[in-house]
Amino acid sequence: MLAAYASKIDPDDPLAGLAVGEVPDPTVPEGWVEVEVHAASLNHHDVWSLKGVGLPEERLPMVLGCDAAGVDPDGNEVIVHALIGDPSWRGDEAMDPKRTILSEVHPGTLAEKLAVPRHNLVPKPASLNFEEAACLPTAYLTAYRMLFTRSGLVPGQTVLVQGAAGGVASAGISLARAGGMRVWATSRDERKREYAKELGAHQVFESGARLPDRVDAVIETVGEATWAHSLRALKPGGRIVVAGATSGFQPPADLSRVFFRQLEVVGSTMGTRAELAQLISLLESTGMRPRIDRTLALADAAEGIAAMIDGNVFGKIVLLP
Repeated sequence: MLAAYASKIDPDDPLAGLAVGEVPDPTVPEGWVEVEVHAASLNHHDVWSLKGVGLPEERLPMVLGCDAAGVDPDGNEVIVHALIGDPSWRGDEAMDPKRTILSEVHPGTLAEKLAVPRHNLVPKPASLNFEEAACLPTAYLTAYRMLFTRSGLVPGQTVLVQGAAGGVASAGISLARAGGMRVWATSRDERKREYAKELGAHQVFESGARLPDRVDAVIETVGEATWAHSLRALKPGGRIVVAGATSGFQPPADLSRVFFRQLEVVGSTMGTRAELAQLISLLESTGMRPRIDRTLALADAAEGIAAMIDGNVFGKIVLLP
């Protein structure tokens, strides 16, 4: 089958490790099923994998990709939940300390076929096409969990989304607006601030700018570059929800502000299968759809990954096997 995979690790030139070509069909263990992939989407996780973050040399070659929608062996249209947990774990899958994401230990979604545990399949509604459905399992699910499970926000409250054009951040803007929140967003780039408005942000600001008021929660995926601003932006008792740190992992602590204003810092990673089903229901009921930047053939995966590396992306990049 045709697949896009990591053939070697190169932290300085991740594209040098990308290969697109024929690989063996997936092995299907007991309790797993083979999915015929109709659409897959790219994430920055794919770039990190090519740099060797979470993907050591001994696991190569490794099919890339976390997100897919397709058809199961019974002909059902499905969306693939990307978290692979320990079979003995019970409860919230995102809390499983042994969890992995597709393409870290098990081959990923950038292929014509994919093997996953049967319980990782979520029915795809007819109202979503395969391209839209393939955008949901990583960035949109991560943003959903941050907003609706971890933040404590309720409709009418104000959320600040840092780094507006990032994958999780842009998904968060759309989902927060659909969830009835007042949405503010920041970016260094004017075009990306305009993009945030298109996604539903009520107001946009330059990174680090003084805000008209303090906010109830901050969606934080930038890290070091925006951390001090995120702390200053919060109301007393407010909460930062963190799901990444693209600018670095060593932010200034400013602990006096944390304890004096009784702020909360909450981590969040991916989401559960149940949350993916809830996300799909939200899209169905509101009519909101993922923003797709471009659709490419699987054979052109390098073009899509290069665009992500350059930051020249406004929405998801979808690959069609």
